[in-house]
Parts: sequence; structure tokens; C-alpha cells
Amino acid sequence: MDLETGVYQNYVKKESWRTVLTLAYQSLGVVYGDLSTSPLYVYKNTFEEDIRHSETNEEIFGVLSFVFWTLTLVPLLKYVFIVLRADDNGEGGTFALYSLLCRHARVNSLPNCQLADEELFEYKKESIGLAPKSSFGSSVKSTLEKHRVLQRFLLVLALIGTCMVIGDGILTPAISVFSAVSGLELSMSKEHHKYVEVPVTCIILIGLFALQHYGTHRVGFLFAPVVLLWLLCISAIGLYNIIHWNPHVYQALSPYYMYKFFRKTQRGGWMSLGGILLCITGSEAMFADLGHFSQLSIKIAFTSLVYPSLILAYMGQAAYLSRHHTIDSDFQIGFYVSVPEKLRWPVLVIAILAAVVGSQAIITGTFSIIKQCSSLGCFPKVKIVHTSSKIHGQIYIPEINWLLMVLCLAVTIGFRDTRRLGNASGLAVITVMLVTTCLMSLVIVLCWQKSVFLAIAFVFFFGTIEALYFTASLTKFLEGAWVPVALAFIFLIIMCVWHYGTLKKYEFDVQNKVSINWLLSLGPSLGIVRVRGIGLIHTELVSGIPAIFSHFVTNLPAFHQVLVFLCIKSVPVPHVKPEERFLVGHIGPREYRLYRCIVRYGYRDVHKDDMEFENDLVCSIAEFIRSGSISPAHVDEDPLKEEDKMTVIGTCSSHTEGIQMSEDDADNIETAGPSELKEIRSPPHVMKPRKRVRFIVPKSPEVNTGAREELQELMEAREAGIAYILGHSYVKAKQGSSLIKKIVINYGYEFLRRNSRPPTYALSVPHASTLEVGMIYHV
Repeated sequence: MDLETGVYQNYVKKESWRTVLTLAYQSLGVVYGDLSTSPLYVYKNTFEEDIRHSETNEEIFGVLSFVFWTLTLVPLLKYVFIVLRADDNGEGGTFALYSLLCRHARVNSLPNCQLADEELFEYKKESIGLAPKSSFGSSVKSTLEKHRVLQRFLLVLALIGTCMVIGDGILTPAISVFSAVSGLELSMSKEHHKYVEVPVTCIILIGLFALQHYGTHRVGFLFAPVVLLWLLCISAIGLYNIIHWNPHVYQALSPYYMYKFFRKTQRGGWMSLGGILLCITGSEAMFADLGHFSQLSIKIAFTSLVYPSLILAYMGQAAYLSRHHTIDSDFQIGFYVSVPEKLRWPVLVIAILAAVVGSQAIITGTFSIIKQCSSLGCFPKVKIVHTSSKIHGQIYIPEINWLLMVLCLAVTIGFRDTRRLGNASGLAVITVMLVTTCLMSLVIVLCWQKSVFLAIAFVFFFGTIEALYFTASLTKFLEGAWVPVALAFIFLIIMCVWHYGTLKKYEFDVQNKVSINWLLSLGPSLGIVRVRGIGLIHTELVSGIPAIFSHFVTNLPAFHQVLVFLCIKSVPVPHVKPEERFLVGHIGPREYRLYRCIVRYGYRDVHKDDMEFENDLVCSIAEFIRSGSISPAHVDEDPLKEEDKMTVIGTCSSHTEGIQMSEDDADNIETAGPSELKEIRSPPHVMKPRKRVRFIVPKSPEVNTGAREELQELMEAREAGIAYILGHSYVKAKQGSSLIKKIVINYGYEFLRRNSRPPTYALSVPHASTLEVGMIYHV
């Protein structure tokens, strides 16, 4: 299962209008579920404590004016017209911006980067190789490249935004479902309602998280209709309330009402901005989920349907409240009081469904961003289950799912009201937006090569708006806003400890790698018996021989006839094309039968299953041998330099004109290849193997004798089977290290390592074919 979506993204850019409109319709259920349910709790949270609804209507009209201009300036102007253009080869989100900046400024948090990675199609070398036009852009680029402190600060800034997104993944399901269920208060007494609201919310949340392992592809077709029905419902009710209660409510859209609002409410009005902020909850999803759709489809969906529906909904609620100043004390100001009584039950059902859809989208987004962090070495390895073989990005992470469920239930039961849930959610949302604004300012200068004044104007304009909401949210720190800060702090510590430990471990590997001279001194047999089969030695190194290999050679009585040093690494691009997947090279002379194979994945790529991966790996080595025979190296070439020469090889499906591998169970193989192909078969053995392996080699150009012998030996080794040789490293801080380093490495990193998946987990390594050797690293 290898879902190559780079081709899909290229196709999207050439899509027809029918395809664009279809994607726009589908985006309603994935992107806009959270944003569309915000009318459920915005007014209720705003008028909860700091301000009161009065006969003059200055408060309600001021809030409406703030909601209108906030929705217009942040989601519409900032995200739809500016931020969406900062995609990373079709992908969006905090890590996409960070990845974009890393490539343009030649800054990389991954230690095993190579010059060959810059040749990747999605690296966009043609624009990255150019220096920024402005002198300021050049100075920023050079400053970032020189100072490690600034590089770390950039990484931490991206991680803070990521941690807040994870926190939002905990808070959004809680506040969305809780607000939807709160409509029950209009159908029962207050005494009964308080015993029903929380249990019903918890039951829905448990059901939502329990169904995650089935994936969303089975019910995903229902998501868009549910959100579409919800948007049509709230816009129709809003239009009815405007016409029936106050047709002149449109006057409140004037910014003058914001001035009147602050003049009357003063400090209370400023503190209530934390509630108004919730109207843009979910805006970041437009950018984060860009990889599943296209810029045009997301823009069409928002401007033509989502934005008008939300404005009508908020205007309708304001129109109703402007004519109802003495609301029953049992009922608070909220969404459901403005719904006509006969429609409340149907609207309640639709609202709960829409809240579930919105929660599903943010949960899936949380899984996706944790996978990205793990790929870039900033989060421990976790089990990733791909729930759909057709839809890219549909993943499920069991450990994270149950952790999210426990935390979501904890905040729901602990807070028991939308006010504190709203305070917590608001701070998480606005922090992510501030991080996006900061990263975007660098993208404008470094990637778009625009004037520094444009970047300053962007930061000043949108940063001022967001800073105003951020400071208002901070005033609610003790009333719920501490939750996302605490959650983000814990996740940030985990990410920083894991990243630091990973870097130190890699530095140890680099400093202690074995010299090629030592390998040459052993001779072609490596000083031990070579038996049939392929040995895959997993390593993080992209060059040199890992120290653990000498440990293997001195402690094992025999080794496989073909040894492959396998490195599976992530590169700072969203996808790697299939024809660029493998980097293959020799280690030492050819007769040693030692190969290095580097498998490159983007941070959004899906890893293959074990069988298909093994076949592609063997096929890539065979194609490397064939291509090397076409342009043979000089006889006197220095073997010390040979390992630095890596060849880019694609998967079997990407080079149909190259070598193809076939496996058959039959004893007698009568099938002949095409006329232009030539078969190399393994010789018969006394003990027949379970599978016969053949390489089908193109007749032209001709393969020389040495390469044919090498292919023959590789084929025999593949028939004998593949063994995975894994080195388990136990990292310890070396003597003389500081107390903080000892705590971080000996306890923090070691605890995370013991409770996470091994690096080779993505390969689904069979236990029967695994040899594990332990080694202690003192870093």
C-alpha cells in the first residue's frame, strides 16, 4: 500500500470546473465542520460573564460588528487570499510552512540530510537556488544559516503551533458536542438538565473516539451533506430572524459599533473578546487540510457558502436578541433561544451531527500532524494504521486516539460548561494563528522574495488583531485557558526531549562509524562464513559503516552472502515521487556484495507494507547493478570514494523499462518474457525453495558478465530469504555531563524510547526473520 499523491496533486492543478466544484462540496465535511458549528457557542460565551445584554443593544450590535469583521479579516482575507498561497507542493499547515522555510534557508532539523535530497522534484530547486531579491532577505537567510540558536527557535516556534493544534484536538470535540447537546435545556427543567447534559456529551464523545479505528472513508460520504444541511439550516433561521425581528440589523456591521461597544463596556468588553474569538475556531483547518483538496475548491466553498451562511446566522441571532432583553433566567443567551420552537428538535439533531463531523475532522487532523512530527524526528514513533487504501491521509493512531479521548472526557467532566471550555479553546486557536502569522512573515521574505515592508505590514496588521484577542484570552488563564498551555507544555517537552535525544544518538553514530579501511582489511568474505540470503542491517547513517556492524562481525559465526545497509529517512518535502524513492550504492568493492540503500519518504507519504517493500528494495538493487554495468567504473577507481556515489532508483512500478522481478510457486516455469526482455533464472537446487525468483532484464543495452554474476547471486539470496538485523541502542549520558542532560537522556529520552515503536516498525518486520543486538551509547 503506497499511496503516491504527488501525481494526484499535479492532476488537481489541471482539474476541470466539475472537479473543482466536487472538491469544494467534499471540503465542507472535512474542512468546515468546526468553523460552521461556532454559532452554537459564540454569543453564549461572550455574554456569559463580562458584559450584559441591555435595552440599548449597544453590546449585541458591537459583538455582531466584531464577529463580522473578524470573520472577514482573518479567515477570508488572511487565510483564503494570502496564507493558502504558501503551500508546500500542495500541502498546508504549520509544518508545511516550517518545511518551506527550511529548504529556502537551507536549515534542517533532520541530521541525515544529503545534497541528493535537493535534487528531488518537490524540493523546487529552481526557486530555492536563487538568492532573495532584497538585501534584507539575503541577510535574514544568511543569519538563519549561521546561527544554530535561531534555527532552534524556529523549530520551537513551529512545535508550539503544533502542540496547540493537538490541544485544540482535545478541546474542540468537547466544546462542539457539549454546545450542541446544551439545546436540551430548552426542553426540560434546569434540575434535570444538569444531570443529562454531561452524560450525553460523554457518551457521544466515547462513541466518536471508539469508531476511529474504522476510518472515516465508510461514513465520509455523509460528512459533506451533514455540514451542508447545517449551513443551510442556520442561514435560513438567520434570514428568518432578520426579516421577522429586526431588518435593520445590517447597520451593526459598521465598525462604528465596535467603537460604541468599547466606549460603553470598556474593560469588560475587552475581556469578552475571548468569547468573540471563537467565531474563527477552525479557520486554520482551511490551510492544514489543503493537501486533500485544492486552493480553488477551498476558496469557492468558503466564499460562496460558508462565509455568507455564518454571517446570516450571527446576524439572525443578533436580530432576535435585539428584540428580547428579558430572557427567562433558566435560559442563557445562546443559539437555541433564537431557533423557532417548532424547529428546535430537528435543529438539535442536525447540530449534534454537525458537531460530530467537526470533531471528526480535528481528530483526523491531529493524527496527521503527529505523523508529520514523527516523520521529522520530533515525536516518538507510534503505531500508524492506514484505514483506507484509496484515500490518502486517512490514518488512525491507537495510542493517541485513546489519550485524546481520556483528556477530552476529563475537560468535559471537569469544566461542565461552555464558558471555561471556550476560554481554553480560544487560547489554543489564537496561539496557532499567531505562529502562522510569524512564519508567514518569513515566507514572504525568503520564499516569495517580496519586500520586507510587505512582511512587516502583514505582521503588523494581522498580528495586532490576533494579539488583541490573545491578550483577552490570557485574562481567562485561571478560568480554563490554562488547559491548552499545560497540554502544549507537556507535548512540547516530549517533542524537544525526543528530538534532542535523536540528534545526540545520530551524532554518536557519525562519530563512531567504522572506517572503510577496516572493512577492506577483512577481505570479500569479511573474515566470516557467508551463507545464502539477504541481510538487511537497519541504520540511521546515510554514509559510512555503523559501529554496530563491527559488533555483528565479531560476535556472529556467519553472515549473509548479500548485505544491505538500509536507511529509511524522511526528507523535508511532503511527498517523494516513486521514481526517486531509492538511493543505492556499493560499500567497498563489488565482490564484497555490500550495498547501501537509502529509502526516502516525505513527511506526508505512506510507507509500504513489508512484502511490497522487500520486492521494491531487491528490484532497486538489481536495477542499480544493471545501470552500473552500462557505464562501468574505471578499474583503478578508489574504493574509498565508491560508497559516496549513490544512484537514484525508482520503485518497480516507476521504471517499467528496467529490471522486473517475478516470483512463482510453480516448479516448472514455462512463461517466456517479451521479445525485448531476457530472463535470468536461479539454478535448480536439491531442496527446492518455496518460491522461484526471476529477474527479467531488458536485452538492450547488454549486461556485462560481472553484472550478470552479481544479479545471479542477488537472485539466489532473495530466494533463500531476507533477514532483518536490528541494533537496539540504549542511550546514556556520558560521565561529566550536566545534571539536566543526564535527566533528559537517562530518564526522559530513555522512557520515551522504551514506550515507543522501534524505527523499523513501519516495515512490519516479521519476528521469525529478525536478529536483534543491543548496544549502549554514551552521548
